[in-house]
Amino acid sequence: MNKDDSTGRSSELATLGGGCFWCLEAALVQLVGVESVVSGYAGGSTDNPDYPSVCSGRTGHAEVVEVRFDPALIDYRTLLTAFFAIHDPTTLDRQGNDIGTQYRSVIFTHGDEQENIARALIAELAAAKIWSGDIVTAVSPAPTFWPAEDHHQNYYANNPLQGYCQAVVAPKAAKLRKVFAGRLKA
Repeated sequence: MNKDDSTGRSSELATLGGGCFWCLEAALVQLVGVESVVSGYAGGSTDNPDYPSVCSGRTGHAEVVEVRFDPALIDYRTLLTAFFAIHDPTTLDRQGNDIGTQYRSVIFTHGDEQENIARALIAELAAAKIWSGDIVTAVSPAPTFWPAEDHHQNYYANNPLQGYCQAVVAPKAAKLRKVFAGRLKA
């Protein structure tokens, strides 16, 4: 747990990749207990990556979000359940028409407890056979997180009429609102 000096409350981090970071940010930011969602890159070998280099597929980085959350209001398992509800964890290096390793499904864990929760939830979801394919979500320790460029932050909120936002981001945000109706911010 990390102490947030400005509020005195404890918060935790989750680092998640499940396709385009705009989708994850727009959906997860709606949940009670989520304090912030920052779009960025992680899991590759290039320092200070930028959007064009990550999109090239040559950096090894995935588009991810770093979620700061209050575990007294939303626990890590619930956050991961929301993550699995808004993307397809059975497609390797792909979400819809977004194809490449930068769109892989990945959970970068911050400590053993998060790793254990992630692996247990994946096993439960696999046993429940919610999807027709096998879950390919990777679980590994959190590497360095590189925040994306400023114009990628709060992208959906700032560009709701943009074509990709209307066709791809909005349905994922709406799905989260439907599935997690009782856990949404006012």
